[in-house]
Amino acid sequence: MKIAVMAAGGVGGYFGARLAQAGHEVAFVARGRHLEAIRAQGLRIESPLGDATIHPANATDDPAAIGPVDVVLFAVKLWDTEEAAAACRPLLKDDTAVIPFQNGVESIGLLSKALEPEHILGGIAYIATVISAPGVIHHTGTMAKLVMGETDNVRSPRIDAFAEACRGAGFAAEVPADIHRALWEKFVFLVGLSGATAASRQSIGPVRTDEDGRRMFLAAMEETAEVGRAMGINLPADIVESRMAFADSLPPEMKSSLLQDLEAGRQLEAAWLSGGVSRMGRVCGVATPVNDTLYAVVKPYAAGTTA
Repeated sequence: MKIAVMAAGGVGGYFGARLAQAGHEVAFVARGRHLEAIRAQGLRIESPLGDATIHPANATDDPAAIGPVDVVLFAVKLWDTEEAAAACRPLLKDDTAVIPFQNGVESIGLLSKALEPEHILGGIAYIATVISAPGVIHHTGTMAKLVMGETDNVRSPRIDAFAEACRGAGFAAEVPADIHRALWEKFVFLVGLSGATAASRQSIGPVRTDEDGRRMFLAAMEETAEVGRAMGINLPADIVESRMAFADSLPPEMKSSLLQDLEAGRQLEAAWLSGGVSRMGRVCGVATPVNDTLYAVVKPYAAGTTA
């Protein structure tokens, strides 16, 4: 398949590299020192599942230089969504699938403002990665899975083909019966994880073993699930319990990307996580005091502190 990665950060860089390693034609959109390093030394993946270096790597800061592709693996930070979506236009042909693998649950709507809705699918990434140095993606743990689906939940040749390409590249790929429910199932967990770890400045291990930290984690997830149900999402009755069981299975040193960004002084996605729950809760009449507080705690750092 011909695949464009917009952009080659932790998520896009890792999965794009694995697809390139499997022989697919992958082009990476990047910028700055990261782009320079990829061009000079290739894109390197450091992972317990096996290291890899894609060199030479097809990397550019101009999507028009890539041309039309079968799939756009869309993985920019949430604040860049609309600008990056508009930049994807040269990548599109009639049946191009643009699959957002971003945090939050609002990507489909945001992308649909900039691109024709028939191009937009839903996507979820389960992985812990970070750009550890320009041109280098560091993977923590062994979790690496993409979940994807058409927004009307109809199976299509393009989604089946991409899922098969992912499996052939050595990582898990699923097409759920309801992509919107799947998005919210991850969102419930992610809001709890990001809010609790960022507010406490602790990895998941100390949070889940502390009585008050665990209660905070659970309450943030409970509020998120209540907001989702108020918005018409058919979440399982045991969603919070099952997500907490999942949290208990993770390596104790795992940190949310929100905490990683906070520690590095980078811009934060908090407005679409705990802040998003607060905002959506006000719209649908659901009280979210825990998420209101978690958002207020990190909001002063939302713009980042690095130059």
